[in-house]
Formats: sequence, C-alpha cells, structure tokens
Amino acid sequence: MSDKHGLPTGKHTLVEEGTEFKGTMSSSCPIVVMGKVEGDVAGPVIHVTPSGVVAGVVKVKDLHSAGELAGEVEAETVQISGRVRDRTVIRARSLEVSLSVTKGGMQVVFGECELAIGDEPNKEAAVAGALAPPAPATPADAGKAAPGKTAAATPGATPATEPEDGPGKRRRGTQPPPS
Repeated sequence: MSDKHGLPTGKHTLVEEGTEFKGTMSSSCPIVVMGKVEGDVAGPVIHVTPSGVVAGVVKVKDLHSAGELAGEVEAETVQISGRVRDRTVIRARSLEVSLSVTKGGMQVVFGECELAIGDEPNKEAAVAGALAPPAPATPADAGKAAPGKTAAATPGATPATEPEDGPGKRRRGTQPPPS
C-alpha cells in the first residue's frame, strides 16, 4: 500500500530528514529516505523523497527518486524526478524520468552519468551474429535496408525520380521539376 505521495504505508524502513546514515543497509521491507544514506543499500523498494540523498551502491527491485542519487544503481524499474550526480551508473530494465517543479520551472538534472536500460545483452547471441556469414543478396533485396538498420537519407532531400522511357528503361539526364 502507498499513500497519496507514493510512499509506502505500513511496515517500512525510514531514514528521517536530518538523519545521516553511513554503512551497509539491507531491509526486507520498503526503504524511505528523507535524510542522507551513504553506502550499500539493498531491499525490495527504495523511495528517495525530495529532501533525501542516496550515495553508494543500490540494489533494489524498484527505485523511486525525487531526491538526489549518486553512485551505482541496479534495479528492475527506476523512476526519477530529482537529481542524478556526476559519475552515476544506472542499470535498469525500465527508466521513467518525470519533470519536477522547481522555482526555475520544471526540470530533471542529470550529471555526467551512464544509463544502461533494457535487458542485459546476450553475449553469446551477439558473438554468433557477428561471426555469421552475411546472407547473399538477391535482386529483390536491392535498395532495401539490412534488418535492424534504417536506410540513410539526406535531410531535406526529395527522392529523384526519372520518367520511364518504356519498360525497364529510364531517360538519362532528366531531373524532376523543382517542388
């Protein structure tokens, strides 16, 4: 259960505003950080309120942060509406970034960080795909993009078409009228 602010109700671990915790924290119930936690944190869910700061190695299923994050985060789902400090690494299956209201407007602040979102890459499949010989091209494949790739186009360019001069023939040196 959660209250109207998304914070857990009932049994949870609370780091109250004005409290600083340094060390290793592990909990089997949701963790709510209103103060500052520095170190390793593990649990099912962590909620970092706007006044909260978490710096260190965080391993949880779900992370909801309206406060400040730093360090290394591993989670299934991450929801951020606060600040992410420089040199922070976030690894998650899904990431949701929401704008937060500040006196200067609405914003989310990311420092220089690394985001790895989605399923973890399958090394064996990547190696097998890289080592597989390319499939021979057929006339029907001419002009098509390779699977997983998109054909490149020049921005603002329109495709040139030439009028046909009979079946399978095209006139040379003709340009379509400018649009």
